[in-house]
Formats: sequence, C-alpha cells, structure tokens
Amino acid sequence: MTAMSYGRPGSANRYLGDSLATASPASLLVMLYDRLVLDLKRAEEAQRTGDRQTAHVNLIHAQDIIAELHSSLKVDLWDGGPGLASLYTWLLGDLAQANMKGDPTRTADTRTRVVEPLADAWRQAALQHLTATTNSGANGLA
Repeated sequence: MTAMSYGRPGSANRYLGDSLATASPASLLVMLYDRLVLDLKRAEEAQRTGDRQTAHVNLIHAQDIIAELHSSLKVDLWDGGPGLASLYTWLLGDLAQANMKGDPTRTADTRTRVVEPLADAWRQAALQHLTATTNSGANGLA
C-alpha cells in the first residue's frame, strides 16, 4: 500500500486549509507572493524546454494571483496604492505577452526585476509588523 492510501493527501489539504484560515493578512500576502514567484519560475523553466502547456498553466495561475492582489488592494489607504495598482495592471499585461510569445526571458525578467523585489519588500514589512506587534504585546505585559 502506498502512503497515499493512508489519507495523507487529505491531511495535507486540511493542514493547508487550517494554515490559510489562521494566517494574518500579512502572512497571506507573503504566501501569495511566494506562490507567484514559484509560478513564474515554473513557467520560465517550461518555456525554456518548450512545454507550452505547463508554462501556460503557471502563467495563468500567476495572473490569477496578481488579479487577486489587485482586487484586494485598498488604493486610497496609502500614497503608494495607485502606483501599486498600476504596477499590477502592467504585470497582468506583461505576463499575458510572455505567455502568448512563449518568451522565457520576459518571464524571468518580470520575476527577477519586479516580482521578487516586491515579494522581498512585503516579506520585510510583514516581519517588521510581526516584530512590532510582538514587542508591543510584550511591553504591555511588563
């Protein structure tokens, strides 16, 4: 009998669901960006090997993530909101072009020059928020 026969996939899905349900908004944002980077890496690899279907699936998933990020963005809450909204719009178009042309260089450039720096910035912001929250809680107990 294989490990899958023992129900581990269900347990993994349940764990993932619980992780998502209990994650903070900052953690969810970091998870979305991590998956976006992974999708773009997979798409680029598939484009380089000529696997258009796999590249397409990953680029469409990446666009879905960007669309979700864009739709959940509260543009009027901070000065950078409109610029980030414009960047998300540009990313959607750029990835559509990379998909239509099967261009691994474009996919890689978008990932390394735009998405990974954004992911790093959001990860740092989430960590700072977590640190500030933890410190303020600790200060309140002292």
